[in-house]
Amino acid sequence: MALFYLSRAYHSRHQIREIRYDVDISITIGKLFVTYCFDYQYLTGFDMNSPSTKEIIRLENIFKIYGNGETEIQALNNVNLVIEEGEYCAIMGPSGSGKSTAMNIIGCLDRPTNGHYYLDNVDVAQMNDNELAHIRNQKLGFVFQQFHLLTQLTALENVILPMVYAGIKSEERRERAIEALIKVGLEKRLHNKPTQLSGGQQQRVAIARAIVNRPVVLLADEPTGALDSRTTQEVLDIFGELNSSGITVVMVTHETEVARQTKRIVWFRDGQVVNSHLTPNELNQVLVS
Repeated sequence: MALFYLSRAYHSRHQIREIRYDVDISITIGKLFVTYCFDYQYLTGFDMNSPSTKEIIRLENIFKIYGNGETEIQALNNVNLVIEEGEYCAIMGPSGSGKSTAMNIIGCLDRPTNGHYYLDNVDVAQMNDNELAHIRNQKLGFVFQQFHLLTQLTALENVILPMVYAGIKSEERRERAIEALIKVGLEKRLHNKPTQLSGGQQQRVAIARAIVNRPVVLLADEPTGALDSRTTQEVLDIFGELNSSGITVVMVTHETEVARQTKRIVWFRDGQVVNSHLTPNELNQVLVS
């Protein structure tokens, strides 16, 4: 139909031939492009129509070995894992499965024996202690089961502390610390010391401290382990809100009800990732297997 209208628009046979040639070439190129796209997607699994995502964490062929000879223990055995920007991920597994070792490597608290660890597209696997300390301060936020607050400091002062190490100016430190404490619902507890706060409130101070340097990843290691069920839900609500705002959250937990409130579950066993994309609904199948 396109060729019919083109031929009526031009009386010169030579011009018609040129137009027909151009259209035929375009159709051929279009077919080749469609074929290429189909083959590329089939071979790689990459959908060219899907929105692009950014990898924040990539573990490639990670091994972690403690000791040597007869005392050698292989804590991680060829672990491969990718976590993308904005994910809310739980790491689970039985005792001795390697989940805590993996978390220590992800948090730059330990180095792998072999392999590559890319954090925000930078290979940090073999960085020295000073370089890793800088990465932890600039790129990562930590929340632990124990709150690790300095008892002689107020909530506000505890949250300010990481920014002192980061070299942020005094005026900005105070402003950002107050903003972080407001995010976790402690605007009325700025000047309370840890001994004047409940366990849940102390954990919220710890969360504020973890996010105040605006990390690319928030790492939580059993963050609800010392809390009752009501306070646990309050803390999980905060994690959910932070994730909704764009923060990548990675959490180690042994509590299935906690893991079910994340969006993706990574299951470790015997030092390996045996399932990297469990949904909360699929968790029961793994627990009974």
